[in-house]
Amino acid sequence: MTPTQIKWGIISTGRIASIFARQLPMSRTGILTAVASRDRGKAEKFACEYKVFRAHGSYEDLLADPDIQAVYIATPHPMHAEWAVRCAEAGKHILCEKPITMNRSEAETVIIAARRSGVFLMEAFHYRCHPQTAKIIELIRQKIIGDVCAIQAAFSFRAPYDLNHRTLNQALGGGGILDVGCYCVSMARLIAGTAAGNDFAEPLEVKGCAMIGHESRVDEYAVASMKFPGGILAELACGCRVRQDNVVRIYGTEGSLYIPAPWVVSIDGGVSKIIVTREDEKTPREVEVFADRGLFAIEADTVAEYISRHQAMPPAMSWDDTLGNMRALDLWRESIGLVYDTEKQGAGPV
Repeated sequence: MTPTQIKWGIISTGRIASIFARQLPMSRTGILTAVASRDRGKAEKFACEYKVFRAHGSYEDLLADPDIQAVYIATPHPMHAEWAVRCAEAGKHILCEKPITMNRSEAETVIIAARRSGVFLMEAFHYRCHPQTAKIIELIRQKIIGDVCAIQAAFSFRAPYDLNHRTLNQALGGGGILDVGCYCVSMARLIAGTAAGNDFAEPLEVKGCAMIGHESRVDEYAVASMKFPGGILAELACGCRVRQDNVVRIYGTEGSLYIPAPWVVSIDGGVSKIIVTREDEKTPREVEVFADRGLFAIEADTVAEYISRHQAMPPAMSWDDTLGNMRALDLWRESIGLVYDTEKQGAGPV
């Protein structure tokens, strides 16, 4: 069967939008048709650089473009909910950058809008679409390391100390938990669920600590401990002001898995590796995974594959998976006392 061809529009012209635009031509299904910025000059420059057919000077104009079938939302987090709902109301399919919203309450609103309009919606955890993640699941189900006991996951980087940049800006949803901690939570929930024979699992307990900046008022780096059904424990670490080893380790009763590049997996395609260590084997072995196209291209093709279902199949993010992930992030933030100013005006993390 011929894959569904999709004409894409991109909302925003930042770094992540640039990567998506560069990789979409590698996909089997995506046609980059339009880009929108609130600054027409930026949209035109972006369109010229990435050979986009049309540049719009407002997000509204892109949503009114009859050629656009799907929209990639690449704005800062606090804008996700509004524009995801507006995309749904305009009848556009949606790929929304992570986290899908600021909290679970907002995520529910977006999903209701997608369901009501009958459009596809997926939270853009690109690593969940990559064949490496499918291989991790396969190895866990094969009990290659026995029963899963503990998970360690980290995603952290050191950004410049700039309170106007989104990473440290309270008004733009700054901080490590929402920006990159969401990856760690999603991986822990995926592995714990797989170990129990499910698509994902929800933590029974969440305990967090964080260094919240006096000036930034966001979590500049944070850790969390989570307990899942079956006695599985997870240690998570994230941050935007400290560089750590961005790896995942999974420990079982008979060995361990080490994933040296769990998040930005062979970004332009190629080979990635999973290291398997078993107690009954003297030498660790490498399991190689090959991707024939870029990480974001695979993500776009995942949208095309499941577009008629309106949501993706696991391990990509289904709607229930997204809601569970947002709830776990809410609990992590609740445990460190982090509420954003925008949430104080409405529904905070619940």
